[in-house]
Amino acid sequence: MEQRISNLREEINASLAQAETLIALDEVRVKTLGKSGSVTGLMKELGSLPVEEKKQMGQLLNVFKNEIAALIEEKKSFLEEKELNERLQSEKVDVTLPVRPEVSMGRIHPVSQVMEEMLSIFAQMGFDLAEGPDIEDDFHNFEALNIPPSHPARQMQATFFMQNTTDKVLRTQTSGVQIRTMEGKKPPIKIVAPGRTYRRDYDMTHTPMFHQIEGLVIDKKTNLAHLKTTLVEFMKLFFETDDVALRFRPSYFPFTEPSYEADVGCSRENGEFKIKSGAGWCELLGCGMVHPNVLKNCGLDPDEYQGYAFGCGIDRFAMLKYGIPDLRSFFDADMRWIKHYGFLPLDIPTNTSGLSLNGGSKR
Repeated sequence: MEQRISNLREEINASLAQAETLIALDEVRVKTLGKSGSVTGLMKELGSLPVEEKKQMGQLLNVFKNEIAALIEEKKSFLEEKELNERLQSEKVDVTLPVRPEVSMGRIHPVSQVMEEMLSIFAQMGFDLAEGPDIEDDFHNFEALNIPPSHPARQMQATFFMQNTTDKVLRTQTSGVQIRTMEGKKPPIKIVAPGRTYRRDYDMTHTPMFHQIEGLVIDKKTNLAHLKTTLVEFMKLFFETDDVALRFRPSYFPFTEPSYEADVGCSRENGEFKIKSGAGWCELLGCGMVHPNVLKNCGLDPDEYQGYAFGCGIDRFAMLKYGIPDLRSFFDADMRWIKHYGFLPLDIPTNTSGLSLNGGSKR
């Protein structure tokens, strides 16, 4: 068998020398080390040898097999480098040529665009960025937010519950991030919490998955005047107009007291939506002073601390600012739609100075 190994080594070396392409090299590999290969055939013959000879020849064959595998790998690296060099020589690009008109850039989705715009504005206003899990427990999504068990938001028609459990849900709002922030950080707190949220709705203005951004400010003196001023300044910067009229209409949210719907003055002349005072009103978001029970649930003394919270739909703000009629089209993955409503990368605002993650490192 030693002589056969020696003869086979010469044959394989000759085959390797003649292999000029990766395809030819792979054929050599299969003929030698494949299931029906010559080296594999010798390994199969070991079973018929006496014990002592089997041990000796087994060691010899293993060394031979590893030697051939190393030679094949070495030749493979050589051929790959050779093919790459040949491609570099033959495939040339004239970088001085103008861009082909049919080649188009990708687009930034309106939701991503608007989220960046909002974060940039809130960064300038001194807010930190806070984030939390999409799958929430009952305490952070409901109980800590002063939502009793009988509240409609707890029922199956509004909430996606995780299978085989009533304690884990797909979060119905990003308010759970507010709770986690108050649990882990002492006031003063000033955060915004953007992210995906989930509810069992589907029509022109509702989808099962949508995007929210919520704000929370907690300290010892913050009041409704601060809340209204913050929202008015945000509207001016976001809608790029100084003509902003904002009114608070009494409402009910279990996690704020008092609670308000914030309406902004607008007009719809000739079917075009514009932020404008003295015309009509459009409901934009919900807000209010943080309920004392919410502060207690987070370990804060409501006699010492107070603050405000607000929340709005990022998708809705995108629809209003950029004239998008149907929310469902945001998630259809239609390239014609994204080409029409999307944004080139250079349109994204880059001024996020001051925005940090939970008061930590800068974004």
